[in-house]
Amino acid sequence: MGQVEATTERIIAAGAEDVFDALADYSGTRAKLLPEHFSEYEVREGGDGEGTVVHWKLQATSKRVRDCLLEVSEPSTGQLVEKDRNSTMVTTWTVTPAGEGSSKVVVTTTWTGATGIGGFFERTFAPKGLGRIYDAVLTRLAAEVEGKPSTA
Repeated sequence: MGQVEATTERIIAAGAEDVFDALADYSGTRAKLLPEHFSEYEVREGGDGEGTVVHWKLQATSKRVRDCLLEVSEPSTGQLVEKDRNSTMVTTWTVTPAGEGSSKVVVTTTWTGATGIGGFFERTFAPKGLGRIYDAVLTRLAAEVEGKPSTA
């Protein structure tokens, strides 16, 4: 079994604090950012960053649906980590300043992949598919925060 990793990033024309706050708002903004690949979204504990427990189903392909129950932590400034209680999947969101009024958002998801030929296909195709899904999330995030007055 090998580690599988998918990373997507984008520069967003909004301050890092505002972008991070939008991502950490699981009880409000986050649900609006999720494309059709996500269903059954439900905040089960908390709702704002550290200590939040959130559930969703992620349909990465027509045949693959992952039931996710995620614990959210904030190990460092500008970083959200979502650890799935149901699998080895961990998604890390990192928001850093990228010049005047802009931010760089990097989302990386890792998990322990399958072995054999199935694992080969998973390592080959899953990162690209997940990258497309998270690119859609980042597009929606940019639309949500760009042009809004800063709360910082």
